[in-house]
This record gives sequence, structure tokens and C-alpha cells, in this order.
Amino acid sequence: MIHTKKITPWLYISPAAFLLFFFLVYPSINTVYISFFNYNSEKFIGLENYFYCFTNETMLTSFRNNALWIAFFVPLTVFLGLIIAILLDKVKYESIVKSLIFMPMAISFVGAGVIWKFVYAYRPVSAAQTGILNAIRSFFQLEPLPWLIIRPWLNNFCLIMVGVWIWTGFCMVILSASYKGIPRELLEAARVDGATEFKIFWKIILPLMKPTLAVVATTMTINVLKVFDIVYVMTNGNFDTEVIANRMYKEMFIFRNYGRASSIAVLLLLFIIPMILVNIRRFREQETIR
Repeated sequence: MIHTKKITPWLYISPAAFLLFFFLVYPSINTVYISFFNYNSEKFIGLENYFYCFTNETMLTSFRNNALWIAFFVPLTVFLGLIIAILLDKVKYESIVKSLIFMPMAISFVGAGVIWKFVYAYRPVSAAQTGILNAIRSFFQLEPLPWLIIRPWLNNFCLIMVGVWIWTGFCMVILSASYKGIPRELLEAARVDGATEFKIFWKIILPLMKPTLAVVATTMTINVLKVFDIVYVMTNGNFDTEVIANRMYKEMFIFRNYGRASSIAVLLLLFIIPMILVNIRRFREQETIR
């Protein structure tokens, strides 16, 4: 009887454990294995693919661009999500406004990329502008700009803004739930004591929302490390807008170099693991407090 009780839990979790191993663990191990071989996985070449990742100019550009995404995308989405969540808390039509802001999340990232490609569309000065931004510039007698090809920094920021447009609503929803969980009596007591709204935000709201902010920020960092759809649809990595995931796709499906693609995938996994560990640590800390 005791022996049966020990086996029963394993019988329940075995299907899920098998699927987890088959679809996650095994592919990860196999990817690491392939990364040490040449383009067709027939010849062992050691760390040569990894040396390529850290010496090739295109790969270095992709690392730089992902760092740029992290530096601007993560703070912008979290900050805007936090500010909107707080400002809309007392608005009469809060749910409607939040639904409108969250709506881009309902659009596929490919669809969002297509929409914003039209927004940034550029035509010669003599032609009628079909892109919204250049149409506005033409209205004010300004020359249209090729937003996605004019400069490496400007076109990267244009792509980042698409990501911010999509993900701000997600951050807003999570942070709004956290903000509503703060006891109102605490905020009212601070106001009675003469605290300004800024002090209440800085001394009470922000510290109490710190765990949620950390989780949202790390989640956004993981998402931005894997960014692919927006770049693929809008520029395909051209004009110095390449990112790690898009380069991995090209090496795998265009150049058919499975070794390099696998090494890039392994590096991407290594970059993401610390973020996952931070989230797990935060969850454990919250469970300890509860």
C-alpha cells in the first residue's frame, strides 16, 4: 500500500513530464550538441561557431541592437504602463480607455509590423506620401524622411516604438492590478498628514509596487531579447537593424547553417536564463512573505 502511494503521484505527472522533456529538454540538449558542428552537422568544429558569433560584424551589430532595445524598450514600456495605470485609476471611463490602450496586444506582432510599415512609408519628394508621418511632414512643408533606412540609430528607435506601442498595454494591466491592491486607507492617511501626491507616489506607491515592477521589467527584458516579428516584417534586419533572433532565423532557414543557428540559439538561451532566475527568486520571496 505504501509502495503504491509513492508511485501514484509519479503516474499523474508522467505525461506532463514526458511532454516537457520531449518538447523542451531534449531540443535544448540537441541544440547545444549541434552548435559544435559545421553547417550540415557532419563535422565537429568545437567552439568555431561561438567564435563566429563574437567576431562577425553582423552578429556584433545584432548584439548592439538588442542592447539598444533593452535600454529603451524596457524602461519605456514599464514607465508608461505605470503612469497610465495610476492616472487612469480615477477616470470615469477607466475600463474603456484601458481596453483601447491594451488593444494592440490583440493584434499579431506581424500585423503590427505591417501597420507601422505603412505609418513609416516613404516615397520620393515629388510623389504623394502614403505614410502618415511623412504626410504630416509634407503638410508642414517639410521633406519626407525614409524612417526605416535613414540612419541606423533612428530606424532602430522607430522599430522600438512599435514594440512599445504593443507592450505598454500589457504592462499597464499588470501594474494596474498591483496598484489597486494597495490599501486606500494608507494613501488617505498620507494625504491627511499633508503628504503631496509626488511624495505618496515616491514613498508609498513605488516601494509597495517594487516586486511587481521587477517582475514586469524582467518579463519585458525576456521578450525583447527574443524580438523577431517586428524586425523581420519591417526591415528584415537590413540597414543595421539586425537582432539576435532574426539572425538565428536567417542562419537556419536561409543560409542553412545549422551549426551557427544553434550556437546563436544557445547564446540567446544563456542571455535569458538570468532573467528567468530573477523572476523565480522574486516569486519565492513573495511566497515567503505570504
